[in-house]
Amino acid sequence: MHELSMANSMVEAILDTAKKNDAIKINEAVFEIGELTMLNPEQLRFMMDILREGTIFEDAEIIINMIPTKIECESCGFTGETKTDENMDHLMTVAMCPECENTRVHILQGQECNIKTIKIERDDEDA
Repeated sequence: MHELSMANSMVEAILDTAKKNDAIKINEAVFEIGELTMLNPEQLRFMMDILREGTIFEDAEIIINMIPTKIECESCGFTGETKTDENMDHLMTVAMCPECENTRVHILQGQECNIKTIKIERDDEDA
């Protein structure tokens, strides 16, 4: 369950960024999670909810945008979205071309794990 370590890193990064920007409250955090990271968004959200208790991040809205897998096939040249082979072991995810079923592909997107935006409040915004 790598969601816990990832959630911990994300919460720490958000709190650190908020502190550096003199935030008194975090209102929203938007994440981009690639399909190939094998992170379960519900588990990730659950872990973040626990880790952010008692912080300025506690009541913030969490938005998780899942990024589909996009490939370029070495065999037929197909470029576009694909699904991973769900019959494979989750520790070795395989992306394959939906046109020719080749697994020799270049991953163009789907491995992201980013904090996209953070919306904060600061004391000086009330004045």
